[in-house]
Amino acid sequence: MAGVPLDGKKISAQILEELKPRIAALPRPPALAVVLVGDNPASQIYVRNKIKACHDLGIRSMEFRPSGDISTECLLETLSGLARDRSIDGILVQMALPPQIDTERVMSFVVDPSRDVDGFGPTSLGLLVANKPGPRACTPAGVMELLKRYNIPIAGKHAVVVGRSDIVGKPMALMLLHANATVTICHSRTRNLAEECRRADILVAAIGQPALITAEHIKPGAVIIDVGMNRLTDATIVESLFEHDDFRLASFAKTGSTLVGDVAPLPMQALSSFYTPVPGGVGPLTIAMLMANTVQLAEQHQ
Repeated sequence: MAGVPLDGKKISAQILEELKPRIAALPRPPALAVVLVGDNPASQIYVRNKIKACHDLGIRSMEFRPSGDISTECLLETLSGLARDRSIDGILVQMALPPQIDTERVMSFVVDPSRDVDGFGPTSLGLLVANKPGPRACTPAGVMELLKRYNIPIAGKHAVVVGRSDIVGKPMALMLLHANATVTICHSRTRNLAEECRRADILVAAIGQPALITAEHIKPGAVIIDVGMNRLTDATIVESLFEHDDFRLASFAKTGSTLVGDVAPLPMQALSSFYTPVPGGVGPLTIAMLMANTVQLAEQHQ
């Protein structure tokens, strides 16, 4: 029996709708400052989607676009200026940053932990480790909402997270741990990756390699959360991965590219009990949780 797709668009719409009365109850609209360095096309799309979500909800958004050759010191100075503006509830720095920027310094920069809308700062991560209230990294927080709203049990289950980034992998593992799962983190140095993954009742793939997880990695009946978002342009690879999907092949023939996650789509659908499609699974929830974090911070400030 094929797995049931987890509809991230539907859950995202629910979350956004639930935010509207909370926004209306505030003395002033929540305010989000978005900092986009340079002109990376993918980043521009992400920021445009975030700004649109703000507009649709009545959240005030401010976009700052420093030059792509800005130095780390100048960027930190810009962030300091935003931090002094008490009318701003959340500050977001769009990743990835240009190579001359010290990303670790920027991510560790203490703006004001109460404005860390992405939940990436050291204070926010510390609050997550201690299971204390605070802004959570949006993508793993969205995954937790997805599991909760589909009534998928976590407590007592064995969860395997493939990927150890500070943005997804580590916070994802901690959130599952706080929900009483037994958690294994796998990464590029993990031996016998397929064997580790086959132990998972809940398998989260967030390693950024297209279709790395195949049938040999999946325990039948597992819940598969595919966080990956990889753009493919090689027709041979696309045909091998989507030979069962005439719609996807027709779309690729028209546009010359398609998206695939970190899990091979056919075995994911065939072997899982539930799975997140790519696109349309985890992606929509990331922006929804960013909006939720913004509203939560505004409620605290106001």
